[in-house]
Amino acid sequence: MLLSWCALLAAARQTDPRVEIASLRQHTHPAFTRIVLDIGTLREYTSGELREPDRIYVDVLQAKLNPILHNQAYPVQADYISQVRISQKNPGTVRVVVDIDFAKVLAYRVYHLFDPFRLVIDIHPAGAAGAGPETRPAVSGTSMARQLGLGVRTVVIDAGHGGPKPGAIGRSGLQEKTVNLDVALALQELLREKAGLEVILTRETDIDVPLENRTVIANQKRADLFVSIHVNAHRDRKRGGVETFYLNISPDPAVNALAAAENATSTKNIGEMQDIIQRIVRNSKIQESRDLAERIQRNLVKALNRELPGIKSLGVKGGPFWVLIGGEMPSVLVEISHLSNAREEEKLKTRTYRERAAQGIFDGIMEYIRSLGKG
Repeated sequence: MLLSWCALLAAARQTDPRVEIASLRQHTHPAFTRIVLDIGTLREYTSGELREPDRIYVDVLQAKLNPILHNQAYPVQADYISQVRISQKNPGTVRVVVDIDFAKVLAYRVYHLFDPFRLVIDIHPAGAAGAGPETRPAVSGTSMARQLGLGVRTVVIDAGHGGPKPGAIGRSGLQEKTVNLDVALALQELLREKAGLEVILTRETDIDVPLENRTVIANQKRADLFVSIHVNAHRDRKRGGVETFYLNISPDPAVNALAAAENATSTKNIGEMQDIIQRIVRNSKIQESRDLAERIQRNLVKALNRELPGIKSLGVKGGPFWVLIGGEMPSVLVEISHLSNAREEEKLKTRTYRERAAQGIFDGIMEYIRSLGKG
C-alpha cells in the first residue's frame, strides 16, 4: 500500500501537521488590488464568495495563524474594498476574508505561486468612475471555460479497475470491476443516444489499463470531460452512500485512505512525489471539476434514491487520485455505492440499480453542460 499522502504532505516528523502562517500583504495598484498570503509549504485551499455583506473568502487547510495575525484587519485604500481580515476559522483552517463591493468589481482571481508557496488574490475594479454593473457586469470567479464559452463534445468514461485487478469485492463475490464496466457501458449509450455526444471508454472489456494511461487516453482524444466510475468499500460495513471526487490535495485521512486504495496499482514511485504534488496543485481545472462533481453527486443520489430510499450523500471532496492526475479537462471520480455494505451490495447486483447509477451520472453531466450555456 502507498504511504499516506496526509503523512507525506504534513512531513510526518512534526507532531503538529499544520503550517504556521505569519505574513499577509496587500497593495492597491492603479488598476487592481493584490493580496498575498505567504504560506511557505504546499497546502490545499478553497475559495468562494458570500453576500449580504459582499465578501470573498479563501480557506487554507492544515494551517494555523501566528499569534501576531490573530483576528487582524487591514484597511484597503480602494473604494471597492473596505478591508482584509484573517482569522483561525477552526483548529485546522485559516480563513482570509476580503470585504468587497461587487457592484464596483469587474473580476477577481484566486491563485497560487511556488517557491515559496503563496496564495494571491487579485481584484480588478469596474473601471472609470460611474461605471457600474449595468455597463460592465462583474464576472467574479468565473472559470476560463465559461469566460470563453466552451462547450462539451467528447466525454471519456473510465470504468475503474479491470483484468487481474478487480477492485473491491463484496461478501457475495461481486467484483467492483464488473459493476464499473456495466455502468460505464450504460452511461455511454445514454450520452450517445440522448445527447449526441462522442463517448470513448478507457476499456470496453475486462482488461487492465494502467492508471496513468487513462487520462492519457482522454488527452489524446482531446476530451472535454473525464468521468471515472468506481464502487467504494470500507472497513465499517455499516457505512454506505455515494461520494464524488475531483483532483486536489486533501487533509482528510479518510479521503487519503481511499485514494491509497485506488492508487495501489500505480506504477509511480515515491521519488516522483514532489513533481506529482505540484501537478495536482497546478491543476487549472479544479473549479470546473468541482462543479461537475457537485452536479453528478446531486443527480446520482437522486436517481439511486428511487431504488434505495434514504441512500446517503457523502458529499463532494478533493482527493489525490492517480487516475485524475494529468487530465487536461474537468475530471471526476464517482464512487456510486459501497460493496462492503450488505444493503447496497444487493442492489448493485441488479441491472436496474446499475442503470439508475448511469442515469444519475448522465443527468449530472447534462446539468453541467447546460450550466455552460451549451445544453
